[in-house]
Amino acid sequence: MTSMNAHANELSSVDALAPIFKASGDPLRLEILRVLRRDTFGVLELSQLFDMRQSGMSHHLKVMNKAGLLEPQREGNAIFYRRPLHLDSDKPMDQTIRQIFEAVDRVPLPPQLQEKIEAIRNQRADQSQAFFARYAEQFREQQELIAAFELYAEPVAELIRKRSRKHQWQTALEIGPGEGAFLPVLAELCGHVVALDNSRDMLAKATRTCIDERLNNIDLIEGVTDTLLARGDGFDLVVANMVLHHVPSPADIFLDASALMNNGGCLVISDLCSHDQDWTKENCGDLWLGFEPEELTAWAADAGLIAGEQLFIGLRNGFQIQVREFWKSSGQM
Repeated sequence: MTSMNAHANELSSVDALAPIFKASGDPLRLEILRVLRRDTFGVLELSQLFDMRQSGMSHHLKVMNKAGLLEPQREGNAIFYRRPLHLDSDKPMDQTIRQIFEAVDRVPLPPQLQEKIEAIRNQRADQSQAFFARYAEQFREQQELIAAFELYAEPVAELIRKRSRKHQWQTALEIGPGEGAFLPVLAELCGHVVALDNSRDMLAKATRTCIDERLNNIDLIEGVTDTLLARGDGFDLVVANMVLHHVPSPADIFLDASALMNNGGCLVISDLCSHDQDWTKENCGDLWLGFEPEELTAWAADAGLIAGEQLFIGLRNGFQIQVREFWKSSGQM
């Protein structure tokens, strides 16, 4: 009787694998999985990437979703798609899905597809930049619709100060410093600080903060992380406070930060957890409605970073902020 039950379970497992192989047995669907390696795209964006009707793309996504190859992510009134966050290494189905991902990831994206992806990211970046240009003078008021600066800045500063007792950080980078309110913390702890922002208006406000606070060890640079990568810069500490939900491809921040970090370096991030308050897109310039903690962990792992301490801060208005640290190597925590 036991052997019969075991045989029935084996058949059941095989039956469960069939939809996965069927759903992935199409070149277009494998291409979709490839572009979703680190990015999250909506149906319309995927239709643009692959030059096909939205109805046809929706059908493919439905089949893949049902098979567990991807999952929907609601961003206000829009539905985006991503690879599943939770894959159990002990389940045959999840093992198979992971193996499919690993196989397609070994094949580089064709240049023409990569160019289309960059075009979509640029559209998102333009949208974000336009917002900050429009509301530069009301930046603090707009951001505090979600959370007052001190609510996330103080825990981040406390974490960095605690780590600085053990680590001799010489260089630091803040991505998206906004008005520069966090720069005094970094200037105090590190000999040289770079503040990087792609908004000229916000960089001007950060410059004013540096002048007022007499911060003489800070370089303010207009640009994106590619700007620093091209210069060959290296940093012991990288900080991004409430930045990820404004950038076109949040996963790329982890990749670029890792490339910019010295061995044993630390990346500290504060950002929103997933929420459903769609008004933040129009009123606060948000591109994304927060992130699952597992998303940040997965992006970090993909960039060769190891997750360290994490802190979650609940706010009265229903938002929750996560403060996370990631390290370039395990021995440096």
